[in-house]
Amino acid sequence: MSFTRSEENYLKAIYHLADHGVSKVSTNAIATRMRTKASSVTDMIKKLSDKNLVIYQKYQGVNLTEVGQEVAVKIIRKHRLWEVFLVEKLNFGWDEVHDIAEQLEHIESEKLVDRLDEFLEFPSHDPHGDPIPDKQGEFKPSQKVVLSDVEPGSICFCVGVIDSSSKFLRYLDKNGINLGTQLKVVSKEDFDKSMKIKTKGNTMVISYKISNNLFVIVN
Repeated sequence: MSFTRSEENYLKAIYHLADHGVSKVSTNAIATRMRTKASSVTDMIKKLSDKNLVIYQKYQGVNLTEVGQEVAVKIIRKHRLWEVFLVEKLNFGWDEVHDIAEQLEHIESEKLVDRLDEFLEFPSHDPHGDPIPDKQGEFKPSQKVVLSDVEPGSICFCVGVIDSSSKFLRYLDKNGINLGTQLKVVSKEDFDKSMKIKTKGNTMVISYKISNNLFVIVN
């Protein structure tokens, strides 16, 4: 069964909003993420329901069926593999690739995606640190935490971001923080939760907003 680009975008949005398809999502939340009207969301939900991709109960929200979740995960896999390709092979910055991958993720050929995965040597994470599902739709378990939860004195490594906006990624680039960067938490302020951190080349104070948007693995 083939799907329109719009249908695929809705399935992906519902998957993310539902915390990997576990919970139900309101039509208003979908409308906000898709930047459209609630009435448009309702129309699309009816179409997806007719195709057995979502289950919708009025006033109770939407969740994906097993088929809908499989489709969403396939789209996410394609998106993240293309991001890896753009960064590693075409030298795009990690702040440039999201919008391009949004276009490439709708290519239908599974053979192309499998070849791409093999060509990239089966990467487990995209350039922003998000896990890439394998061909069976399985995600590798992760022990990452947000930097804001790390205690002073700890050494950790940056493995991803929550905010993947171009502005935030450029901020990190400017301050020498990328995937794999070693960070030492020097101190943490009780008042505003700001944090002093040390990289190999710099010591800086970062806000709670920044530390709460960085995923790390504690050494």
